[in-house]
Amino acid sequence: MALTLKLADFCAVIPVLHCNINVTMKVKIESRDRVGISQEILAKFASKAWNVKSIEVESQFTYVHLDNETADVETLLKLLSDIDGIKNCIEISEMPAEVREKHVQALLAKISDPILDIDDQGKILACNRAAQLLVTGDNITKQNIGKFIDVNVKDLLQKSEFSIAVNFLSRPFIADINPVITNNITTGAVIYLKSVKKLGRQLSLVQETKDDALNAIIGNSPAIKLIIAQIQRFADLDLPVLITGETGTGKELVARALHQLSPRNANPFLSLNCAAIPEPLLESELFGYESGAFTGAKRSGKPGLIELADGGTIFLDEIAEMSNYLQAKLLRFLQDLTYRKVGGTKELNANVKIITASHQNFNELIINKTFREDLYYRINVLKIQLPPLSERKSDIEILTHHFIVRAAQQLSHAMPSIEQEAMNLLVNFDWPGNIRQLENTIFKLVAMCDENSISAEDVLQVVSGNETIGVGNLVENEIQDWNSAQAEFEKQLLVKLYPMYPSTRKLADRLNVSHNKIAMKLRAYNIKTYS
Repeated sequence: MALTLKLADFCAVIPVLHCNINVTMKVKIESRDRVGISQEILAKFASKAWNVKSIEVESQFTYVHLDNETADVETLLKLLSDIDGIKNCIEISEMPAEVREKHVQALLAKISDPILDIDDQGKILACNRAAQLLVTGDNITKQNIGKFIDVNVKDLLQKSEFSIAVNFLSRPFIADINPVITNNITTGAVIYLKSVKKLGRQLSLVQETKDDALNAIIGNSPAIKLIIAQIQRFADLDLPVLITGETGTGKELVARALHQLSPRNANPFLSLNCAAIPEPLLESELFGYESGAFTGAKRSGKPGLIELADGGTIFLDEIAEMSNYLQAKLLRFLQDLTYRKVGGTKELNANVKIITASHQNFNELIINKTFREDLYYRINVLKIQLPPLSERKSDIEILTHHFIVRAAQQLSHAMPSIEQEAMNLLVNFDWPGNIRQLENTIFKLVAMCDENSISAEDVLQVVSGNETIGVGNLVENEIQDWNSAQAEFEKQLLVKLYPMYPSTRKLADRLNVSHNKIAMKLRAYNIKTYS
């Protein structure tokens, strides 16, 4: 283990005379590793009245920085020759501490985030190049950090690591504070400033998949081709986009594709599901909050998605679930790109593109006054309407094969084929849950597949949610006689099979009866038919 010693450490043992000599010499003395050899070396230098500026000791090596205008390596070797264990002496250009310092500075210079080291009074002891660049034309070392930061110095000196939102020279940062502890007392701190924009990009990476969102939109139907053309055209336009469509049609995928193809693609893409967050928290998630804004708020405050996504895109899914109060606040932001944090008084700006989505009918919402008409017109500058899967049945086969490949890869399962009758069932099913339901069904089919292929029976079992349609359920319903048992069985049969064969003719062909009989039975058992 290396040991760095100043001459003062030896003053109690060896008197050293200082001379006003300007020429310096740095040497590395190699020796046998034994106790006291460094003190003997220093005693030799003291006998010549040479000024020792610093000394560093490692196992078998002693590094000395001398003020000396006459001595050279040969003189030193001769001087030290009668010390037991001395092996060699060579001149060096830098002491080990200087080499380490250069490496540390080179490392810190490569870190693009500002780093500052302060003492217990807030004086800046050291900083990296990124921190120095924040203050143009002024050396910030030895100045008090309180001059630049909007936080009390005492609040920076805690006994454990913590993070806090700060403004350094009026620029927002998240500060990671690492205390310096000496004898159980906080004697300083190392402050690592992370820009809010960079934090937004990091959060975006956590949310984002590596997939090319546009290529992940699978299908050859005219409806899908139109959507792809709209995405490519709208991506270059820095205007709000509204995406509508039933649940499970892929609204977030379209939003990601719009961002990835836009000029903002190097900046964050952050998404927020307005239906998944309680109303009191939704405002703070979107706009952020100041310190002490409400009970339970972090002392440091918190940046919102709008601040984190500055320069990028925010996707607000299920925007129709937003309260009228938040709708008004969002409308104001869309009008002039300014906002206030919860509990804040300062007007902030953010350059953010807003993409919204909902599966609800906005005309009905506006009539019922649950959604602001002025906000609707503000978010509905550009619109993409996603069709349900039932209206693009020609894409079901290509989607099925795509999901089979993905499921086999993710489940480390041999990739099965799918029988034509099974494919027909999938194509004819109405898919009320759209693409998400189809994907989940395929994953379940692949996971349960014991053979090399997926059969029609496999599809019926998974889609119906039951392995069989039999008398077991009839016993549970306590059937009283033959006729009621037969009627209950017919009803169960039709309820299970009709979604897979969503027309009277298709179901009649499947059960080998007339379509009039199927229609009559559906009416008799009050089974809802598809228009």
